[in-house]
Amino acid sequence: MPLTNTIADIWNRFQGELFPNLTQDLGPLTANHQRFVTVLDMKPVETFIQTHSSGRGRPLEDRRALARAFIAKAVWDLPTTRALLDRLQCDPKMRRLCGWERVGDIPSESTFSRAFAEFADMALPERMHAALIASAFADTVVGQLSRDSTAIAVREKPKAKASKPKTPRNGEARPKEPRRLDRQLNGGLSLKQMLADLPNAGDIGTKRNAKGYKTSWQGYKFHLDVSDGDIPISG
Repeated sequence: MPLTNTIADIWNRFQGELFPNLTQDLGPLTANHQRFVTVLDMKPVETFIQTHSSGRGRPLEDRRALARAFIAKAVWDLPTTRALLDRLQCDPKMRRLCGWERVGDIPSESTFSRAFAEFADMALPERMHAALIASAFADTVVGQLSRDSTAIAVREKPKAKASKPKTPRNGEARPKEPRRLDRQLNGGLSLKQMLADLPNAGDIGTKRNAKGYKTSWQGYKFHLDVSDGDIPISG
């Protein structure tokens, strides 16, 4: 089933069944609360998190609730873990949707930081997105793909570039280094190898804006492929 139909089915079910029940239990839900519940239902985060039974020592905090909070941080566009904790303490609906009934149940900031580092190392958002795309587009041909990029400005200084080789003397031959695009087009590289070949350090980026003027910034460039229906396929 195309992803747009899946989203529509989920939304219709939420509007008719789940949201009224949640509203009765939690009170009125904001647009962000509804968006958060929709994300959790489309691809449950529990399927990607392993629960460990602790032996000796203090038991681990529930990683499933922490993973939901990891997603909530993105849905509410909260810049820091501290901001997320402040939101959880003053927003009982968000807190209960994550899995904590009381303020005292919320783990410490250091626990959040360790768990979020684990989720980043295991590429949790990427795995959830890949599973969603695989299930939604398994038997579907994407008719149109739009590709664009956006600037991500940071304070990080650009990495020093390697010094250029000396100019060859007259008559001296120098082997031409193949461009990255040539290496990709010639085949033989897997997607993982192509991604590993891309630069990942901050730099000075340049692109044309919507008015056709060149703009430059210090930081990174994010590329995104979007299919019909405004569904992100890869980034």
